[in-house]
Amino acid sequence: MLGEWWNANVVDVENQGLATGGAPNNSNAYTINGLPGDFYNCSQNQIYKLNVVRGKTYMLRIINAALNNQLFFGIAKHNMTVVAVDASYTKPYVTEVVVVAPGQTTDVLITANQPVGSYYMAAAPYASATIPFPNTTTRGVLVYNGYKSSSAPLMPALPNPRDTSTAYRFSSNLTGLAGGPQWVPVPLQVDEHMFVTIGVNLDVCAEGMTCQGPLNNRLSASMNNESFQLPTTLSMLEASVYNVSGIYTTDFPDNPPVKFDYTNANISLDLNLIFAPKSTKVKKLKYNSTVEIVLQNTAFLAIENHPIHLHGFNFHVLAQGFGNYDSVNDSKKFNLVDPQLRNTIGVPVGGWAVIRFQANNPGVWMMHCHLDVHLPWGLAMAFEVENGPTPSSTLPPPPLDKC
Repeated sequence: MLGEWWNANVVDVENQGLATGGAPNNSNAYTINGLPGDFYNCSQNQIYKLNVVRGKTYMLRIINAALNNQLFFGIAKHNMTVVAVDASYTKPYVTEVVVVAPGQTTDVLITANQPVGSYYMAAAPYASATIPFPNTTTRGVLVYNGYKSSSAPLMPALPNPRDTSTAYRFSSNLTGLAGGPQWVPVPLQVDEHMFVTIGVNLDVCAEGMTCQGPLNNRLSASMNNESFQLPTTLSMLEASVYNVSGIYTTDFPDNPPVKFDYTNANISLDLNLIFAPKSTKVKKLKYNSTVEIVLQNTAFLAIENHPIHLHGFNFHVLAQGFGNYDSVNDSKKFNLVDPQLRNTIGVPVGGWAVIRFQANNPGVWMMHCHLDVHLPWGLAMAFEVENGPTPSSTLPPPPLDKC
Protein backbone atom coordinates (compact mmCIF):
# COMPACT_ATOMS: atom_id res chain seq x y z
CA MET A 1 0.00 0.00 0.00
CA LEU A 2 1.43 3.33 -1.11
CA GLY A 3 0.67 6.37 1.02
CA GLU A 4 1.67 9.85 2.12
CA TRP A 5 2.91 11.16 5.46
CA TRP A 6 2.53 14.62 6.96
CA ASN A 7 4.30 15.83 10.09
CA ALA A 8 0.91 17.21 11.08
CA ASN A 9 -2.74 16.24 11.45
CA VAL A 10 -4.01 15.90 7.87
CA VAL A 11 -7.44 17.29 8.81
CA ASP A 12 -5.74 20.41 10.15
CA VAL A 13 -3.68 20.65 6.94
CA GLU A 14 -6.82 20.52 4.80
CA ASN A 15 -8.74 22.97 6.98
CA GLN A 16 -5.87 25.45 6.90
CA GLY A 17 -5.86 25.39 3.10
CA LEU A 18 -9.62 25.82 2.93
CA ALA A 19 -9.51 28.70 5.40
CA THR A 20 -6.93 30.63 3.38
CA GLY A 21 -8.34 29.78 -0.03
CA GLY A 22 -4.98 28.40 -1.15
CA ALA A 23 -3.58 24.93 -1.61
CA PRO A 24 -2.82 22.79 1.47
CA ASN A 25 0.77 22.07 2.47
CA ASN A 26 2.45 19.20 0.65
CA SER A 27 3.22 15.94 2.41
CA ASN A 28 6.61 15.28 4.02
CA ALA A 29 7.11 11.72 2.78
CA TYR A 30 5.65 8.84 0.81
CA THR A 31 5.27 5.39 2.37
CA ILE A 32 5.12 1.71 1.45
CA ASN A 33 2.89 -0.21 3.85
CA GLY A 34 3.08 2.70 6.27
CA LEU A 35 6.88 2.96 6.32
CA PRO A 36 8.80 5.82 4.63
CA GLY A 37 11.91 3.76 3.95
CA ASP A 38 15.61 4.48 4.22
CA PHE A 39 15.75 7.28 1.64
CA TYR A 40 14.56 9.75 4.29
CA ASN A 41 17.00 10.80 7.00
CA CYS A 42 14.58 10.23 9.86
CA SER A 43 13.50 6.69 8.90
CA GLN A 44 16.64 4.71 8.17
CA ASN A 45 15.26 1.68 10.02
CA GLN A 46 11.63 2.08 8.98
CA ILE A 47 11.52 0.16 5.71
CA TYR A 48 9.11 -2.47 4.41
CA LYS A 49 10.79 -5.79 3.63
CA LEU A 50 9.35 -8.54 1.43
CA ASN A 51 11.11 -11.90 1.67
CA VAL A 52 10.90 -14.11 -1.42
CA VAL A 53 12.06 -17.57 -2.49
CA ARG A 54 13.97 -17.75 -5.75
CA GLY A 55 11.88 -19.37 -8.49
CA LYS A 56 8.50 -18.58 -6.97
CA THR A 57 5.91 -16.15 -8.38
CA TYR A 58 4.12 -13.63 -6.16
CA MET A 59 1.08 -11.43 -6.62
CA LEU A 60 1.34 -7.87 -5.33
CA ARG A 61 -1.79 -5.73 -5.03
CA ILE A 62 -0.49 -2.17 -5.39
CA ILE A 63 -2.92 0.29 -3.81
CA ASN A 64 -2.42 4.04 -3.96
CA ALA A 65 -3.79 5.33 -0.66
CA ALA A 66 -1.98 8.66 -1.01
CA LEU A 67 -4.18 11.73 -0.88
CA ASN A 68 -2.84 14.06 -3.54
CA ASN A 69 -0.24 12.33 -5.68
CA GLN A 70 -0.15 9.76 -8.42
CA LEU A 71 2.86 7.48 -8.13
CA PHE A 72 5.26 5.51 -10.29
CA PHE A 73 6.23 2.13 -8.80
CA GLY A 74 8.97 -0.29 -9.79
CA ILE A 75 11.20 -3.11 -8.50
CA ALA A 76 14.86 -3.25 -9.48
CA LYS A 77 15.64 -5.91 -12.12
CA HIS A 78 12.12 -7.38 -11.94
CA ASN A 79 9.42 -7.05 -14.56
CA MET A 80 5.81 -6.92 -13.40
CA THR A 81 2.88 -8.52 -15.19
CA VAL A 82 -0.36 -6.60 -14.67
CA VAL A 83 -3.30 -9.01 -14.28
CA ALA A 84 -6.00 -6.77 -12.77
CA VAL A 85 -6.90 -3.13 -12.13
CA ASP A 86 -9.49 -1.95 -9.60
CA ALA A 87 -10.35 -5.63 -8.91
CA SER A 88 -11.18 -6.37 -12.58
CA TYR A 89 -9.05 -8.80 -14.57
CA THR A 90 -6.89 -7.56 -17.45
CA LYS A 91 -5.03 -9.29 -20.21
CA PRO A 92 -1.50 -9.86 -18.90
CA TYR A 93 0.63 -6.79 -19.56
CA VAL A 94 4.38 -6.87 -18.87
CA THR A 95 5.97 -3.63 -17.67
CA GLU A 96 8.96 -2.30 -15.75
CA VAL A 97 6.93 0.48 -14.13
CA VAL A 98 3.37 0.88 -12.89
CA VAL A 99 1.60 4.22 -12.50
CA VAL A 100 -1.23 4.24 -9.99
CA ALA A 101 -3.46 7.15 -9.02
CA PRO A 102 -5.10 7.74 -5.63
CA GLY A 103 -8.00 5.31 -5.34
CA GLN A 104 -6.64 2.89 -7.94
CA THR A 105 -5.37 -0.64 -7.41
CA THR A 106 -3.13 -2.65 -9.73
CA ASP A 107 -2.48 -6.37 -9.29
CA VAL A 108 0.86 -7.56 -10.65
CA LEU A 109 2.71 -10.86 -10.76
CA ILE A 110 6.45 -10.90 -10.15
CA THR A 111 8.73 -13.91 -10.47
CA ALA A 112 11.77 -14.11 -8.21
CA ASN A 113 14.09 -15.02 -11.08
CA GLN A 114 17.12 -12.83 -10.36
CA PRO A 115 20.35 -13.77 -8.59
CA VAL A 116 19.90 -14.17 -4.83
CA GLY A 117 20.24 -10.69 -3.42
CA SER A 118 18.28 -7.65 -2.29
CA TYR A 119 16.42 -5.27 -4.59
CA TYR A 120 14.71 -1.99 -3.84
CA MET A 121 11.07 -1.47 -4.66
CA ALA A 122 10.35 2.24 -4.90
CA ALA A 123 7.58 4.75 -5.50
CA ALA A 124 7.97 8.35 -6.64
CA PRO A 125 5.47 10.94 -7.88
CA TYR A 126 3.99 11.35 -11.32
CA ALA A 127 3.36 15.10 -11.19
CA SER A 128 1.67 16.24 -14.38
CA ALA A 129 0.93 19.83 -13.30
CA THR A 130 3.52 22.60 -13.21
CA ILE A 131 2.91 23.32 -9.53
CA PRO A 132 5.03 22.52 -6.43
CA PHE A 133 4.89 18.88 -5.34
CA PRO A 134 6.76 16.65 -2.88
CA ASN A 135 9.52 15.25 -5.11
CA THR A 136 10.81 12.47 -2.89
CA THR A 137 11.03 8.67 -3.09
CA THR A 138 9.86 5.96 -0.72
CA ARG A 139 11.64 2.63 -0.75
CA GLY A 140 11.00 -0.90 0.43
CA VAL A 141 13.23 -3.88 -0.20
CA LEU A 142 12.68 -7.30 -1.76
CA VAL A 143 15.08 -9.81 -0.19
CA TYR A 144 15.74 -13.34 -1.48
CA ASN A 145 15.84 -16.05 1.16
CA GLY A 146 19.42 -17.03 1.92
CA TYR A 147 20.91 -13.65 1.08
CA LYS A 148 23.55 -12.77 3.70
CA SER A 149 25.42 -9.78 2.29
CA SER A 150 25.10 -6.30 3.77
CA SER A 151 25.75 -4.49 0.48
CA ALA A 152 23.22 -1.87 -0.64
CA PRO A 153 20.24 -3.14 -2.65
CA LEU A 154 19.91 -2.30 -6.32
CA MET A 155 17.63 0.65 -7.14
CA PRO A 156 14.97 0.64 -9.90
CA ALA A 157 15.10 3.34 -12.56
CA LEU A 158 11.85 5.29 -12.10
CA PRO A 159 10.62 7.82 -14.69
CA ASN A 160 11.01 11.56 -14.34
CA PRO A 161 8.09 12.99 -12.35
CA ARG A 162 6.92 14.89 -15.47
CA ASP A 163 7.01 11.80 -17.71
CA THR A 164 3.48 11.91 -19.08
CA SER A 165 4.37 9.71 -22.05
CA THR A 166 5.29 6.79 -19.78
CA ALA A 167 2.18 7.28 -17.64
CA TYR A 168 -0.06 7.43 -20.71
CA ARG A 169 1.60 4.45 -22.37
CA PHE A 170 0.95 2.36 -19.28
CA SER A 171 -2.67 3.36 -18.74
CA SER A 172 -3.69 3.27 -22.40
CA ASN A 173 -2.17 -0.16 -23.10
CA LEU A 174 -4.25 -1.99 -20.51
CA THR A 175 -7.14 -4.10 -21.82
CA GLY A 176 -9.81 -6.17 -20.13
CA LEU A 177 -9.84 -9.98 -19.97
CA ALA A 178 -12.87 -10.45 -22.23
CA GLY A 179 -14.62 -13.72 -21.47
CA GLY A 180 -12.67 -14.18 -18.24
CA PRO A 181 -13.99 -14.38 -14.69
CA GLN A 182 -16.48 -11.58 -13.82
CA TRP A 183 -16.13 -10.11 -17.32
CA VAL A 184 -18.95 -7.75 -18.29
CA PRO A 185 -19.36 -7.07 -22.03
CA VAL A 186 -19.57 -3.46 -23.17
CA PRO A 187 -23.21 -2.33 -23.44
CA LEU A 188 -23.72 -1.23 -27.04
CA GLN A 189 -26.99 0.70 -26.76
CA VAL A 190 -26.40 4.09 -25.10
CA ASP A 191 -29.31 5.88 -23.39
CA GLU A 192 -27.54 8.91 -21.92
CA HIS A 193 -24.70 10.86 -23.55
CA MET A 194 -22.76 13.34 -21.42
CA PHE A 195 -19.81 15.62 -22.11
CA VAL A 196 -18.26 16.67 -18.79
CA THR A 197 -15.46 19.20 -18.47
CA ILE A 198 -13.21 18.90 -15.43
CA GLY A 199 -10.69 21.29 -13.97
CA VAL A 200 -9.56 23.72 -11.30
CA ASN A 201 -11.31 27.10 -11.03
CA LEU A 202 -11.46 30.22 -8.90
CA ASP A 203 -14.06 31.40 -6.40
CA VAL A 204 -14.43 35.03 -5.37
CA CYS A 205 -12.72 35.89 -2.10
CA ALA A 206 -15.21 37.11 0.52
CA GLU A 207 -15.29 40.86 1.09
CA GLY A 208 -12.78 41.98 3.68
CA MET A 209 -10.72 38.77 3.45
CA THR A 210 -7.32 38.11 1.95
CA CYS A 211 -7.21 34.85 0.00
CA GLN A 212 -4.09 32.98 -1.09
CA GLY A 213 -5.38 31.72 -4.43
CA PRO A 214 -4.45 33.34 -7.76
CA LEU A 215 -5.52 36.96 -8.20
CA ASN A 216 -6.50 37.13 -4.51
CA ASN A 217 -9.29 34.61 -5.03
CA ARG A 218 -10.05 31.21 -3.56
CA LEU A 219 -9.08 28.00 -5.34
CA SER A 220 -12.09 26.05 -6.54
CA ALA A 221 -12.90 23.26 -9.02
CA SER A 222 -15.82 22.08 -11.09
CA MET A 223 -17.47 19.69 -13.51
CA ASN A 224 -19.34 21.38 -16.36
CA ASN A 225 -18.79 24.70 -14.58
CA GLU A 226 -20.73 23.51 -11.50
CA SER A 227 -18.62 23.51 -8.32
CA PHE A 228 -20.09 20.81 -6.09
CA GLN A 229 -20.98 21.42 -2.45
CA LEU A 230 -21.97 18.66 -0.07
CA PRO A 231 -25.23 19.38 1.79
CA THR A 232 -24.89 20.11 5.50
CA THR A 233 -28.36 19.36 6.92
CA LEU A 234 -29.24 15.96 5.45
CA SER A 235 -27.48 13.37 3.30
CA MET A 236 -28.38 13.26 -0.36
CA LEU A 237 -29.35 9.59 -0.06
CA GLU A 238 -31.79 10.30 2.76
CA ALA A 239 -33.22 13.23 0.82
CA SER A 240 -33.71 10.93 -2.17
CA VAL A 241 -35.35 8.09 -0.23
CA TYR A 242 -37.66 10.36 1.79
CA ASN A 243 -38.29 12.80 -1.09
CA VAL A 244 -37.02 15.82 0.87
CA SER A 245 -36.70 18.94 -1.26
CA GLY A 246 -34.14 21.70 -0.91
CA ILE A 247 -31.12 19.44 -0.36
CA TYR A 248 -30.07 19.12 -4.00
CA THR A 249 -31.45 19.73 -7.47
CA THR A 250 -31.65 17.31 -10.41
CA ASP A 251 -30.40 19.65 -13.14
CA PHE A 252 -26.73 18.77 -13.47
CA PRO A 253 -26.03 19.65 -17.13
CA ASP A 254 -25.18 17.05 -19.76
CA ASN A 255 -22.80 19.54 -21.39
CA PRO A 256 -20.75 22.58 -20.31
CA PRO A 257 -22.66 25.87 -20.55
CA VAL A 258 -20.12 27.28 -23.02
CA LYS A 259 -18.04 25.55 -25.67
CA PHE A 260 -14.42 26.72 -25.82
CA ASP A 261 -10.93 25.53 -26.69
CA TYR A 262 -10.73 23.36 -23.57
CA THR A 263 -7.03 22.48 -23.54
CA ASN A 264 -5.55 25.71 -24.90
CA ALA A 265 -3.05 27.01 -22.33
CA ASN A 266 -4.04 30.59 -23.19
CA ILE A 267 -7.33 30.16 -21.27
CA SER A 268 -5.46 29.45 -18.03
CA LEU A 269 -6.65 32.66 -16.38
CA ASP A 270 -9.55 33.64 -18.64
CA LEU A 271 -11.76 35.53 -16.19
CA ASN A 272 -14.80 34.98 -18.40
CA LEU A 273 -14.53 31.21 -17.96
CA ILE A 274 -12.64 30.41 -14.79
CA PHE A 275 -15.25 31.21 -12.12
CA ALA A 276 -17.75 28.43 -11.38
CA PRO A 277 -20.90 28.78 -9.23
CA LYS A 278 -21.29 26.59 -6.16
CA SER A 279 -24.18 24.11 -6.34
CA THR A 280 -25.42 20.68 -5.29
CA LYS A 281 -26.70 19.14 -8.52
CA VAL A 282 -27.26 15.55 -9.59
CA LYS A 283 -28.05 13.80 -12.83
CA LYS A 284 -31.09 11.47 -12.62
CA LEU A 285 -30.79 8.09 -14.33
CA LYS A 286 -33.33 5.40 -15.09
CA TYR A 287 -32.51 2.00 -13.61
CA ASN A 288 -30.42 -0.10 -16.03
CA SER A 289 -29.85 2.80 -18.42
CA THR A 290 -26.48 2.93 -20.17
CA VAL A 291 -24.46 6.10 -19.73
CA GLU A 292 -21.54 7.26 -21.87
CA ILE A 293 -19.42 10.15 -20.59
CA VAL A 294 -16.69 12.09 -22.34
CA LEU A 295 -14.44 13.38 -19.56
CA GLN A 296 -12.72 16.45 -20.99
CA ASN A 297 -9.77 17.98 -19.18
CA THR A 298 -9.38 21.77 -19.24
CA ALA A 299 -6.38 24.09 -19.11
CA PHE A 300 -7.59 26.31 -16.27
CA LEU A 301 -4.83 27.39 -13.85
CA ALA A 302 -2.64 24.28 -13.96
CA ILE A 303 -3.57 21.60 -16.47
CA GLU A 304 -3.02 18.14 -15.03
CA ASN A 305 -4.06 14.50 -15.00
CA HIS A 306 -7.24 14.06 -12.92
CA PRO A 307 -8.06 10.58 -11.56
CA ILE A 308 -11.87 10.47 -11.82
CA HIS A 309 -13.59 7.94 -9.56
CA LEU A 310 -17.20 6.74 -9.83
CA HIS A 311 -18.87 5.33 -6.74
CA GLY A 312 -21.20 2.35 -7.02
CA PHE A 313 -20.16 1.14 -10.48
CA ASN A 314 -17.38 -0.15 -12.66
CA PHE A 315 -17.07 1.40 -16.10
CA HIS A 316 -15.45 0.48 -19.40
CA VAL A 317 -12.74 2.84 -20.63
CA LEU A 318 -13.51 3.01 -24.35
CA ALA A 319 -10.72 5.39 -25.38
CA GLN A 320 -8.46 8.17 -24.18
CA GLY A 321 -6.21 10.76 -25.77
CA PHE A 322 -4.77 14.26 -25.75
CA GLY A 323 -6.24 17.60 -26.79
CA ASN A 324 -9.94 18.31 -27.28
CA TYR A 325 -12.19 15.31 -27.85
CA ASP A 326 -13.29 15.01 -31.50
CA SER A 327 -16.63 13.23 -31.65
CA VAL A 328 -16.18 12.35 -35.32
CA ASN A 329 -12.65 10.98 -35.34
CA ASP A 330 -12.02 9.93 -31.73
CA SER A 331 -15.18 7.82 -31.55
CA LYS A 332 -13.61 5.61 -34.22
CA LYS A 333 -10.98 4.64 -31.64
CA PHE A 334 -13.51 3.10 -29.22
CA ASN A 335 -12.56 -0.35 -27.97
CA LEU A 336 -15.89 -2.17 -27.67
CA VAL A 337 -14.34 -5.64 -27.48
CA ASP A 338 -11.95 -5.78 -24.53
CA PRO A 339 -11.59 -2.35 -22.88
CA GLN A 340 -10.28 -2.11 -19.35
CA LEU A 341 -13.01 -2.28 -16.72
CA ARG A 342 -12.37 -0.19 -13.61
CA ASN A 343 -13.76 2.48 -11.26
CA THR A 344 -11.04 5.18 -11.45
CA ILE A 345 -9.49 6.57 -14.62
CA GLY A 346 -6.69 9.11 -14.86
CA VAL A 347 -7.94 11.58 -17.48
CA PRO A 348 -4.78 12.45 -19.43
CA VAL A 349 -3.16 15.82 -18.83
CA GLY A 350 -4.56 18.15 -21.46
CA GLY A 351 -6.73 15.35 -22.80
CA TRP A 352 -9.87 13.25 -22.47
CA ALA A 353 -11.24 9.81 -21.67
CA VAL A 354 -14.53 8.18 -22.64
CA ILE A 355 -16.22 5.83 -20.18
CA ARG A 356 -19.45 3.82 -20.37
CA PHE A 357 -21.41 2.11 -17.57
CA GLN A 358 -24.79 0.60 -16.82
CA ALA A 359 -26.78 2.26 -14.03
CA ASN A 360 -27.90 -0.95 -12.34
CA ASN A 361 -27.29 0.08 -8.73
CA PRO A 362 -30.03 2.34 -7.27
CA GLY A 363 -29.09 5.19 -4.96
CA VAL A 364 -27.09 8.42 -5.01
CA TRP A 365 -23.53 7.96 -6.22
CA MET A 366 -20.76 10.53 -6.47
CA MET A 367 -18.31 10.95 -9.32
CA HIS A 368 -15.28 13.00 -8.30
CA CYS A 369 -11.59 13.64 -8.68
CA HIS A 370 -9.59 11.36 -6.38
CA LEU A 371 -6.92 13.97 -5.73
CA ASP A 372 -8.21 14.70 -2.26
CA VAL A 373 -7.47 18.43 -2.44
CA HIS A 374 -9.89 18.82 -5.37
CA LEU A 375 -12.94 17.28 -3.68
CA PRO A 376 -13.68 20.05 -1.13
CA TRP A 377 -12.94 22.56 -3.90
CA GLY A 378 -15.87 21.11 -5.85
CA LEU A 379 -14.53 18.75 -8.53
CA ALA A 380 -17.49 16.40 -8.21
CA MET A 381 -21.10 15.66 -9.11
CA ALA A 382 -23.56 12.88 -8.32
CA PHE A 383 -25.92 10.48 -10.06
CA GLU A 384 -29.34 9.65 -8.66
CA VAL A 385 -30.25 6.19 -9.97
CA GLU A 386 -33.92 5.26 -9.73
CA ASN A 387 -35.14 1.99 -8.24
CA GLY A 388 -35.60 -1.02 -10.46
CA PRO A 389 -38.75 -3.15 -10.89
CA THR A 390 -37.91 -5.87 -8.34
CA PRO A 391 -37.27 -5.98 -4.58
CA SER A 392 -33.61 -6.83 -5.22
CA SER A 393 -33.24 -3.71 -7.40
CA THR A 394 -35.02 -1.43 -4.92
CA LEU A 395 -33.01 0.56 -2.40
CA PRO A 396 -34.10 -0.05 1.21
CA PRO A 397 -34.49 3.02 3.46
CA PRO A 398 -31.55 4.06 5.65
CA PRO A 399 -31.45 2.39 9.08
CA LEU A 400 -33.10 4.22 11.96
CA ASP A 401 -30.01 3.70 14.13
CA LYS A 402 -27.25 5.79 12.54
CA CYS A 403 -24.59 5.09 15.15
